[in-house]
Amino acid sequence: MTKAYLEVNDVKRLEKAATCVRDGLLIRLLFRLGCRISEALGLKVEDIDFAQSTVTIQHLKTRLKLSCVSCGARLGKVHKFCPICGNSVEKALAEEKEHRRVRTLPVDSDTLESLSDFIRRDKTKGVIFKINRHRAWQVIRDCAERAGLPSLVNPESGRIHGVSPHRLRDAFAVHAVKLDDSGDGLRLLQEHLGHVSFNTTARYRKVAGKELKEWYQKLWEQKNGD
Repeated sequence: MTKAYLEVNDVKRLEKAATCVRDGLLIRLLFRLGCRISEALGLKVEDIDFAQSTVTIQHLKTRLKLSCVSCGARLGKVHKFCPICGNSVEKALAEEKEHRRVRTLPVDSDTLESLSDFIRRDKTKGVIFKINRHRAWQVIRDCAERAGLPSLVNPESGRIHGVSPHRLRDAFAVHAVKLDDSGDGLRLLQEHLGHVSFNTTARYRKVAGKELKEWYQKLWEQKNGD
C-alpha cells in the first residue's frame, strides 16, 4: 500500500524506530520544524535560543550552481563580471545570496527539551548532529523499514519513493495546511518553510485537501425540488 504523505502517527512510529537518541532527535526536528536536511545538519548549539524557544537556521541549498544569465558560463562566488562574455553577474549573485538567507523559527517545548537533554548529555559543542547528508538519508530509510512504513507516491508525478528526510518536511507542511488552509495560514507556512514562491507552498493545499473532489461532487448533487 502506498500513500501520498506521512501522517503524524507515521512520524511517531518513525521516531520510535530510531536506535539512538541522536537519530530520534533528527527525525523529530525535521518534522517539528519542517526544515530541510541541509538546514538541520548545519544547526549549531548557538543557533538555539532556549529562553525565546526559537531556532535560527540558515536557508542553504548546497547544490546551487552559479551561472551567467547572459551566456550560461559557470561562475565563482568572487566573480563580479562573467569571465566569458564580460557582463555583470549581479543577478546571479543576488540569487545565491537569496539561498543563504536566515530565518528564525519557533520550536515546541517538547522538542526544545529533547534538544537540551541531548546537548547536555553529549556535551555537544558547535554542530549538533555531526553526520553528513548521506548518513542522514540512511538513518531515515532504515528507521522507515523498521517501522514498517509504506512507500510514498508523488501526487503530481505518480512516482513511488521511499521515506526520506524531505518527506518529513512535506509531512509538516501537509499537517499545517490540514489544520489551517486560510490565506493567513498559507502565508505563515510560506514564511516558516522559507519558500520564495507562494506557489510552492500552495501545492501542499492541493495534496492535503479534498477541495477538488468535494467541488466536483457538488456539481451533481440534486437539490430538493429539482
